[in-house]
Amino acid sequence: MTSPVPHGAADDKTPMLFGKLLPREGNFFQLFDQHGALIVEGARAFILLIENYANVELREKYAAEVGNAERQADRITAEVNRLLHKTFITPIDREQIHGLINAMDDILDLLQDATETLSLYDVHHMTDEVLRLGDLSAKCCERVQHAVSLLAQISRSEAAEAAIKTCEEIDRLESDADRVMRSAMSKLFREEKDVRELIKLKAIYEQLESISDRCEDVANLIEGVVLENS
Repeated sequence: MTSPVPHGAADDKTPMLFGKLLPREGNFFQLFDQHGALIVEGARAFILLIENYANVELREKYAAEVGNAERQADRITAEVNRLLHKTFITPIDREQIHGLINAMDDILDLLQDATETLSLYDVHHMTDEVLRLGDLSAKCCERVQHAVSLLAQISRSEAAEAAIKTCEEIDRLESDADRVMRSAMSKLFREEKDVRELIKLKAIYEQLESISDRCEDVANLIEGVVLENS
């Protein structure tokens, strides 16, 4: 005679069986790396855009490259968020994954916004301050890519230390961008006589400084990941 199955026994097995059917790790670190590479690609295209701004053909070429990087990054962000719903066990905390990929995506969104603002506002020339803020933003983006590339190895003390050091470099670059921003605003309001031009440049300065802010947000998230998982 078959022994009766205890009440709830089948239900107890269901989560375990369901868990076995789901991916356990996903390829989150690989997707982070791909997104980081696109951030750098977009930042370098933006730098080339403002450095060659007087050349309309090159300006349009590099603007298209920024837009292409942003669209590819959006697809990666969507894939990461989709994987979060399908993956049973993630390599780091789910909220950290969600926060990190979305903060990274914000960087490229701002690069795209700055590119479009230059066109929409019909800016005719670049200032030294735009070039300096753009350069600092690009350097921040390169550090973000490097820090993100170390996440898969943070169980190793060398990688964890390198990630923290890179995050500290991002913090310093963000502070440099703050100083350039303050100086740029002071100069703009003291010297620019054309109100329309003042409004245009103010908006662009703010967008460029915001890129370094978002890079700092990513750095803070990475520091948290490292401290919790190394």
